Order: sequence, then C-alpha cells, then structure tokens
Amino acid sequence: MKNLKFNVFALLAVALIYTSCSDDDDTLPGEEPTNFVGAVYAMTNGDGQVTGTNIQGPNTIIAYGRRDDGTLTPIGPILTGGNGGDYDGGEGLDPLISAYALTKTDDNENLLAVNAGSNTITSFNILDDFSLEIAGSSQPTGAVGPNSIAYSARNADGIKGIVYVSNITRQEFLAGGEPEHQGTVTGFWLLEDGSLSPIAGSTRNLSNRPSAVQFSPDGNWLVVASINSGAAALASGSEDELVVYSVNADGTLSANQVSGATSTLRGNTEGRNLPSAIGFQIVGSNYVVVTEAREFQPDGTPPAFPALQDGSVSTWQIQGDGSLSPITLDVRSGENNTGRTACWLDFTADGNTFFVSNAIEAGLASFSFNNGAVELINQTAASGTGTGGADNGPEAFARTEGWIDMWISDDGQFLYQLYGLDGTIGIYRVNGASLEFIGEESGNLPDTNTQGIVAI
Repeated sequence: MKNLKFNVFALLAVALIYTSCSDDDDTLPGEEPTNFVGAVYAMTNGDGQVTGTNIQGPNTIIAYGRRDDGTLTPIGPILTGGNGGDYDGGEGLDPLISAYALTKTDDNENLLAVNAGSNTITSFNILDDFSLEIAGSSQPTGAVGPNSIAYSARNADGIKGIVYVSNITRQEFLAGGEPEHQGTVTGFWLLEDGSLSPIAGSTRNLSNRPSAVQFSPDGNWLVVASINSGAAALASGSEDELVVYSVNADGTLSANQVSGATSTLRGNTEGRNLPSAIGFQIVGSNYVVVTEAREFQPDGTPPAFPALQDGSVSTWQIQGDGSLSPITLDVRSGENNTGRTACWLDFTADGNTFFVSNAIEAGLASFSFNNGAVELINQTAASGTGTGGADNGPEAFARTEGWIDMWISDDGQFLYQLYGLDGTIGIYRVNGASLEFIGEESGNLPDTNTQGIVAI
C-alpha cells in the first residue's frame, strides 16, 4: 500500500499551476489541445488520514477532464468547505457505506457532495471547462453523517430542482454503531444559481441506517435503501431494506413511509444472511434495482468477516399507490463466497445491461435486465487485485484495491471505477454487455477513505 498521507495543499498548488498556465482551450505550453468531451469527479472524503474518529479532515473534489478515448487529465482539486467522515469501523474501505455521496444534476450544470464529518452538503457549479466553483454556502443537514444525495428536476420560478440527503444516524443512536443506527432524510431546493435552500418541514426520521436515496424518474417518489434492515439490535425492529415516500408539491415528503420491502426476512429457513442494500437505481417504469451485500446473519446479529455471504441483486416495481411489487429477488453475484460485497451498480446506455461492483473481490459483475427481471451474465466482467472467498484472514482489507463507487459516462462509452484502497480510477470501455480495460488514473486521490465518483 502506498503512504496514506494525502496533501491537500500540494493538490491545490497543482490546481494553481493548471490555472496559471492554461489558456482558453485548456492547453499547457508545448502540449496539444486537450479537447475534453466530458469530465470525471471523485471525492476524497477527507485527507486520507486514519484519525480514530468519525472526522477525517478537509474534504476535496478532484476534477478530471475526459478525452474522447476515455483517458483522464487532472484539472485540479477544490475544497468543499467541509470535512470527510468515517462510519465503517476504520479500515478505510467504503467509509460511509453508501452510494451517491457525490452526484450531479441531469443537465450537468451542478455537482452535489456530502461532507460527512461536518454534517453538511455542498453544491458546485460545473463550468464550461469542467472545473468547479462552489455555489453559495454549505448547508447543514440536521443529523450525523450525510452520505447520499438524490436530485430531481423541478420547474418553478427561481427553483431548478429538489435535493434530498440521507444522514447515517441521529445523535442518540450514534454510540451504538452500525447495528443500532437510525438516520434521517431532509430536503433542499436547488436554486437557479446553483445554491441550496432548506425546505421547511422536510426532515423525516428513518427506522434504519440509510445507504442511498433516489427519486423515481417521474419525481413522485423518494426511495431510501438501508444497510441494517433486520438487525437484532435495531430498536425500531424494522426489516425494510427499502422504504418509499411520496413527494409533495411543496417539496416535503409524506409524513410516514408509504411502503417498505425486503428480499430476505430475519430467521429465514434458507440460512441466508440479511440484505445490506447499498447502491440502487430506479429505471424505466419505476423499476427499483438494488445491490445487496449479505452481512448481518440470519438471526440479525452482525457477522465476523468469514460469515459474509455472496451478495445479490433484487428488483421491485413501484406501483401507482407507492407499494413495492417484487420481481426477482436475491439473484446471486457470485458462488462459494466469491462475490461477497455487491454494493454499487450502473446501467449501460441501452438499459439492457448493468454492472455491479464487488468491493472486497475488486471486480465487476454484469447482469441482464428485462422489464425488471435480471440474470447474472458474467461474474468477472472486470477484475483487479482483490481478496477471494477462500481468504477470510484479518489482512483481507490490506490486500485488495477495494472497488467501490462507479459511474458510466453520459455518452455510455466508458465506465469509471473508484479503487477505494488504492487512490486510483479504473477506466473501461463499455462494449454492450462486456468491458474493455483502457487504463488507470492515479496520483491525485488518497489511498483510503475515498467515497463518491461521477462521470459526464
């Protein structure tokens, strides 16, 4: 492993060099024009230090220009104005246990980031050269550890869209750790200048620890995924890995969840671990496609590392009344404990295929999709340096690149995979249901505690 020290000030110096030496076509002296066709943004979620606390240090977004061959050129870093955080036990992999810690608006004009150590979120304007500027001030989220952001467009005077953020826990549940955490969601208006304004009365208390939030394509529903559904220590007793809220015209949510669902109940006779739902997307006719790491044991007790099971994908459809109708449940992402941490996903441009990232194994699995029905195509559509199912030793985290968040570019041509324990972004060309390795970009991210990536 590389040195975990991450020097934000050195990165800022690099940014100043780019700014002072660049002209209007982003050309450095003696170089050909960059001709960026898009960008990739990755979040440091702190400064790479192991602090022993939830607060990880200054949070930074690293911006990269994307060329038409998929390769990346660093544009420079920008501080979010908040701190990163660690709420996953301190091993540095997937510190927020979440998806969409970094997200964007559909028109690619704004980037939204969580500051989990400061309990705030920050909005950025994406400029014509794909660099970033902070829009307004960071906004407090009202609870502990913001970890996921969802956006939906809204057409109203002065308002561009609606934003909801999930928080890992309320303060009174913090000390109990992951099995006891119960979080919140709260809303903001995204204004036309890119700044955020709190929506009065929008906070809703959750019965679980959330991992991700997403709006349905029609904007009528907000769905929240949970990682500790069915946990024996959970005071609420909730077994819902997904909950649905309706979205009101004033930006608030229904007073209570409209519905909830899980693929696997506590005490199931199959001996199946409970689903820790992390990454999910809502596509097409409100199909909800969820990745499930299988962590909490069938009786709801937290597992030791060897007790992890192969992860899975489950799907539901949101009905007109907000209820969740199951389609395919617990489709395995591996066999014999070779796909244990299925945690993130993204769809190809045609919507027929999606890829699932397995963190510990450092690989991507491909799945087919047909009106909510899914099947595993290839467990190893891409693979790096990971820890196999037979290796459950205490050094497992030290010997994996830790493939976490990923994002497919807007044109559908490239998949960008964040290596959470290597400070690297893997670059893959998307060829239908298969992937072609293009290269890697490293040297600008810390080797640990990163979270969040977006590609445009």
